Amino acid sequence: MRNNSIVNNFVRHLCLILILLLVLMPFFWLIATSFKPMSERLFTIPPRLIPLEPTTGNYREAFSLLNMLRSTMNSFIITLSAVALNLFFCSLTAYPLSRMNFPGRDIILYIILASFMIPVQAIIVPLFVLIQGQGLVDSYIGVFLPLGITAFGIFLLRNAFLDVPGDLEEAGRVDGCSEFKIFYRIMLPLIKPSLAALAILLFVTYWNEFLWPMIVLRSLEIQPLQVRLVNLSRGLFGADWRVLSAAAVLVTLPAILFFFIFQRFFISGMMEGALKE
Repeated sequence: MRNNSIVNNFVRHLCLILILLLVLMPFFWLIATSFKPMSERLFTIPPRLIPLEPTTGNYREAFSLLNMLRSTMNSFIITLSAVALNLFFCSLTAYPLSRMNFPGRDIILYIILASFMIPVQAIIVPLFVLIQGQGLVDSYIGVFLPLGITAFGIFLLRNAFLDVPGDLEEAGRVDGCSEFKIFYRIMLPLIKPSLAALAILLFVTYWNEFLWPMIVLRSLEIQPLQVRLVNLSRGLFGADWRVLSAAAVLVTLPAILFFFIFQRFFISGMMEGALKE
């Protein structure tokens, strides 16, 4: 029995390692391409993963073409603003849907969940017309305001609120707390792991968002990294894959670092409901 267990564990770990390599291979290829000089061919048979003469010149050129500092600041402004709005509005919406009884509560919840089935592309045109009518085209607000609340965020935080024992809520009412004070002083601190998990998911999602910012923003000075990267791939004489790979690594790095720094909050937030009795 013990030998069978060892063999099963070995096979399981071997499969996981192979899957990990398959997932990471495109990123390794991207990094390798970003360090290859112009004198080295990119597409060879068999493919060469390690550059013969690594160079950082592609990163210097990408840093300049992307206007890295300004574009990074634009990405942080849009992403952090959208995440902050989501945490505020999603928690305000999820609390009454989970802890209050009022007519039509379940219908509202079903409508919110049904919005999952509507693709984003289906609402881009009417959303742009609405933003244009408010004079918000080519502005930060025009980008992050429509991203300020998500059905997924409401669903996640609603489940987190449902896991909070009702005795704590009743104790707050006995002490004379108002409904908003119960929400702010008692309920929100108890779902911090879920709030952190939602913030991480939304940060990675909005950091990589390019379609909506590309539609709304016209000025180069306020475009985020992702839009600048798309524009960089539209060279007059074709894309320089070495510089483009270096730019893609620079654009992806902040999201990866953010996830690894806060991954413990993400894991605890995702497991919070499963660990509660």
